[in-house]
Amino acid sequence: MTATAPRVIHVAHSPDADDAFMFWAMAAGKIDTGDRRYVHELGDIESLNRRALAGELEVTAVSLHAYAYLVDRYALLAHGASIGDRYGPRIVARDPAPADARAALAGSLVAVPGELTTAFLTLRLYQPAARHVVVPFDQIEGFVAAGKADAGLLIHEGQLTFADRGLHLWADMGEWWYQETRLPLPLGGNVVRRDLGADLMRAIARDLKASIEYGLAHRAEALRHAQGFSRGLDTDRTDRFVGMYVNAYTVDYGSLGRLAVTELLKRGFAAGLIPAPTPAGDLAFVGADS
Repeated sequence: MTATAPRVIHVAHSPDADDAFMFWAMAAGKIDTGDRRYVHELGDIESLNRRALAGELEVTAVSLHAYAYLVDRYALLAHGASIGDRYGPRIVARDPAPADARAALAGSLVAVPGELTTAFLTLRLYQPAARHVVVPFDQIEGFVAAGKADAGLLIHEGQLTFADRGLHLWADMGEWWYQETRLPLPLGGNVVRRDLGADLMRAIARDLKASIEYGLAHRAEALRHAQGFSRGLDTDRTDRFVGMYVNAYTVDYGSLGRLAVTELLKRGFAAGLIPAPTPAGDLAFVGADS
């Protein structure tokens, strides 16, 4: 009897400690994925957003801002989200924060990590009069320190390292969002291409959830793997960063996480910054148990 060939699925995510942590068990063969073989690709989140627009990848991490443009082709997986609970992208500058940072940013040039990032969407909601220049996310601190922009919008480990460059925090978008909505800030998620069909989409969701849960259950081993993707963070900072973005919402958005995504896209649409998230205004999540 001829064995069935494995189904090869390309999955893409950022080369960051939090994504490395959640995908470690899947990549290392720690979980049973049945006849599904995953080929992992790495790319910065703005590049993945652009590739998702072209439908290149079966499963990929994307910014939730970008997802507003992807709903026809991709469904949101219920697992693997990066959600900040009163923390998120940070606006930093060379000078100490003024009394009214929001007002001071009007007309200022802000270095941003990409126009499809959720960080950029929140900046435009926070201060639509700010000007911007796109800079690779891992170069923004140096760009601002060199005086090439008035402020920088930091994602990933830059949220923890900006003070090492002598930069000052002006605003935390996660805290601002919480004060506005009393919700956590959903930043990124994983999506699956709809043309794979319902059964395979659910199987992928189960594999992703199992990988996250295995990493959390074997945290020390998963952290050692994640350390290799931390871009210079020491062990303590890597642990802190992973703890920020691999949390209960990562295992499953839950009702509050789902509400937060809906609210973010609703506000973005109301401000004229994104298209309506879906024709019906509702978002469907593909989960391990759905």
